[in-house]
Amino acid sequence: MASQEIRKASGDREGTPLDTDRVVTGWPAQGEPLHPEIVLGFHGLCLVKAVNDDDWYMGSLNDDGSVTCWSAYGDLYEALRGL
Repeated sequence: MASQEIRKASGDREGTPLDTDRVVTGWPAQGEPLHPEIVLGFHGLCLVKAVNDDDWYMGSLNDDGSVTCWSAYGDLYEALRGL
């Protein structure tokens, strides 16, 4: 999905891909980090696609660059609409 499509589906003109070299914790297993394949940023919120996982995880982008997730979505369009 291209950046323009992501921005259109989310309604956020600032949505952008972020570096995957960051700690991602929270949902689904508290304390066990996810290994991000894709990270998309939206004004302090993030969507994360983990390696070997079909779900997209929503969370907040912390000041240190890490992400704390609190929910999961079955596909990217559903996650974008959840923003």
